[in-house]
Amino acid sequence: MSFPYSLKPFNTFGVEQSCLSLIEVHSKAELQSACLSLYQSKRPMLVLGGGSNIVFTNDFNGTVVRVLSKGISCSEDDTHFYLAVEAGENWHELVHFSLNQNMPGLENLALIPGTVGAAPIQNIGAYGVELCDICDWVEYLELESGNLRRLTVDECEFAYRESIFKSRLRDKAVITAVGLRLPKAWQPKLAYGPLQSFTAETVTPREIFDRVCEVRSEKLPNPEVLGNAGSFFKNPIVSAATYMQLAARFPSIVGYAQPNGEVKLAAGWLIEHAGLKGFTLGNAGVHAKQALVLVNLGHATGQDICRLALHVITRVNEVFGVKLEAEPRIMGLTGETSLDV
Repeated sequence: MSFPYSLKPFNTFGVEQSCLSLIEVHSKAELQSACLSLYQSKRPMLVLGGGSNIVFTNDFNGTVVRVLSKGISCSEDDTHFYLAVEAGENWHELVHFSLNQNMPGLENLALIPGTVGAAPIQNIGAYGVELCDICDWVEYLELESGNLRRLTVDECEFAYRESIFKSRLRDKAVITAVGLRLPKAWQPKLAYGPLQSFTAETVTPREIFDRVCEVRSEKLPNPEVLGNAGSFFKNPIVSAATYMQLAARFPSIVGYAQPNGEVKLAAGWLIEHAGLKGFTLGNAGVHAKQALVLVNLGHATGQDICRLALHVITRVNEVFGVKLEAEPRIMGLTGETSLDV
C-alpha cells in the first residue's frame, strides 16, 4: 500500500512516517466539514495540531487533518479579560500576544509547543500554572451529531495532564476553539524552580515570561535541530507517606506538595538519578541537559523512541518503585496505540 504524504515535517520528533491522505483546514467551517465527512465515512482520521505531542510508530492508514484555523477575539469586564481563540493558533504566539495586549496570566506557560486546540486535551502546564487555571470554556465538534458544543472549565474534568477529551470524549470530539479568562488583578505564580528568585511585589509578567523562555531554551532542545516532544513523562504523584520514605533514602529528591496532601515528584530528577541522563538506545536518547526529554539522535523510528521510553520506565521503577507515564500520544497504523509496540 502506498502512503504518499510524508508526516516528517508535521511531528516535532522528526520521525519519517507517512499517511494515506492529508487535509489542511484553515477555518472552523473547514475543520467541521472535513472531520464530519471522514467520521461518517468511518475511515481512520487523525486531527493534528503542531505535532509536538505525538510519536508515529507506523505509517498512518487514514487521513491526517492539519488544523490551521486562526483567530483571536478579546473582550473584558470589570474583573477579567476574555480571549476566544481558534484551535489552530500557536500556543506560544498566543502567550506573546496576550502580554503585548497587557493581558497577563499566561506568562508561566511560555514556549510550550503546539496549538491552542491541543492544550485542553492534556491540560498543559508549566511552572505552577495549568490550562485549567485560566480556561473559561472549550468548544468542540461532537462527531456523532455534527453539532458544536461548549463545555465550562468544570465540565472539562481537568486533572494533571488529563481531561474529558482523553477519557469520555476521546475519538468523539474535535476541539474547535478555547476560551480563556485572565484576572485583571494579576498575581504572579513564583513557586517553581527558577521563578523563586523573583519578589512577588516587584516582578512583572514580562520578567516571568523572559525567565521561562530563557530556562526552557537552555534545557529543551530545538526540535528543528534535535527532534523531541518536550517533556516525555508526566511528573508522578505519590502519597505523602511514599514521599517521606523516598526522601529518607534519597535526601535530594525533588517533590512539590499538592493541595490534597499528595506530592508531585520531578520525573526529570528520577530519570537523572537512575543514571539515565544522556543514555542512548539506538538512534534515540535521553537528553544530556534535561533528562525529562527524549530525543531523536538522527533517523530514529517511533519504535526506537518507544523502546527507550520503556527502558526509562523500567529502570526508574527498579530504583525508586515509582511508575512513570508517557505524555505523548503513540500512533499506530490506524489510530492510537501503546508504548509497547
